[in-house]
Amino acid sequence: MKQLRPMVFLSVFALGACSQAVTTGPAPVRPPVSPPIEFRDGPATDDWWRLDPVTDHVPGIGVERAYAELLANRSPRREVVVAILDSGIDVEHEDLAAVIWTNPGEIPGNNRDDDGNGYIDDVHGWNFIGGPDGRNVHQDTYEVTRLYKVCRDSGQLATPRCQAIAEEVEGRRAEAQGYLDQYLGIAATQEQILSVLQNYLGTTSVTVETVQAISSSNPEVSQARQVYLRMMDAGATPEVIQEGIEQLTNQLDYNFNPDFNSRLIVGDDYSNLTQRFYGNSDVRGPDALHGTHVAGIVGAVRNNGIGINGIASGVRIMSVRTVPDGDERDKDVANAIRYAVDNGASVLNMSFGKGYSPDKPIVDEAVRYAMSKGVLLVHAAGNDGEDLATHENFPNPIFVDGERAGLWLEVGASGYTHDGLAASFSNYGTKQVDVFAPGVSIYSTVPDNEYRRLDGTSMAAPVVTGLAALLMAYYPELSAAQVKQIIMETVSPFQNEMVILPGSFGQRRAFGELSVAGGVVNAYEALKRAAEITTSRN
Repeated sequence: MKQLRPMVFLSVFALGACSQAVTTGPAPVRPPVSPPIEFRDGPATDDWWRLDPVTDHVPGIGVERAYAELLANRSPRREVVVAILDSGIDVEHEDLAAVIWTNPGEIPGNNRDDDGNGYIDDVHGWNFIGGPDGRNVHQDTYEVTRLYKVCRDSGQLATPRCQAIAEEVEGRRAEAQGYLDQYLGIAATQEQILSVLQNYLGTTSVTVETVQAISSSNPEVSQARQVYLRMMDAGATPEVIQEGIEQLTNQLDYNFNPDFNSRLIVGDDYSNLTQRFYGNSDVRGPDALHGTHVAGIVGAVRNNGIGINGIASGVRIMSVRTVPDGDERDKDVANAIRYAVDNGASVLNMSFGKGYSPDKPIVDEAVRYAMSKGVLLVHAAGNDGEDLATHENFPNPIFVDGERAGLWLEVGASGYTHDGLAASFSNYGTKQVDVFAPGVSIYSTVPDNEYRRLDGTSMAAPVVTGLAALLMAYYPELSAAQVKQIIMETVSPFQNEMVILPGSFGQRRAFGELSVAGGVVNAYEALKRAAEITTSRN
């Protein structure tokens, strides 16, 4: 499941609910604790996450300072291929097209496997959730729904495990239906009050400013004004409510529907976990918003006068479409990892996750394969506000045999304010999450040459991916293990900051207790450390 920030249901006065939208060796050495950063709490700027905690007093990663002070008049020494395993990427986006990976051995559009890698016309990557006829999976079920179907169809619903699965599916489905009913009620209320306000103002254009200026003794208009302003203040815009209705409807029609089978589109033998060559070459797919946003964070073209600056120069972005609107499947994840590695990726970004992994061994095998080739895997920790010591999230770096993947970074999301330094939605874990990175109000690319702010550990992971690629591009002599160690050991020292624990109602915890490294990644310090390490070798 794409890990955007989950819907948060707010109380809007009389309206009820509405929506807004480790290494296998010694543990990394934490940096010394320094005086607390002077946080400047206020509205997020579009570039806050790239700013510096010392010079800008913002808990970003200091990458712009690094380019200005450490990388000035320097060029990357190698090109680093970064694979984005996600929902798809708009490879023609104005701020991405110049950095999209192109398969040198493939001739576009000739319907042949020119390079003999088993994938026809894989010019910019591959789509493991597409069919040979060009159709694509958009919606899919959740993994727990698939397990429920297995239990139901095999007549095992009476067993304790299947009972628990059935209770989860039925409970979450009922919850989604309840929220949908509330959303529909809010939408009806919005339609009513907008009609009143439009009639009073004599225009279909209704804004917060025009409504605030209304002064009327008419009780109907006065009440409509009051309700409208409360809704807007809570973030319950008509667009957000409609988005919530669509999400909840999709959950009911597809995600929690055990009789929906998206795999008919793909046409593979899903039971054959060794099957690798299926899908199609459409690396954008029907909804590339999530993947395009992730790609921009990593490597949107820097200083081109449009859009945003990505973190890493010297990168090529490979799109490996793996994630539907629903839960990704273990078989596809394993094949996506292998495809990316075999086609030259040095870093893999995986901004997705789910609560069950019935075929985890094949994902573990793919992760081991990636590590054997020196590839670094970066994964979003998830958006449930849970401690991963007690809350399972897959894929993860713990193999079935108990060994931990060394070339893996698990990433939590940080924010730009003191109380929100640990994002309220982010999963965490003293031993389970390696580092935190900015993941709140991240402004990046979305399809069709547009830009948008999104929240989520999905946004935090590519910050770390971009930093890893940046280190590899300017210091190619570093191994993936060294890159990981540098990132872990140079985090901004927020260990002693008492922050609100994600998922809690105001409970406070030392930020350093929420991850292995105990801080937020810092590009400026990481590049300084890389220079020190490589200089000492010469």
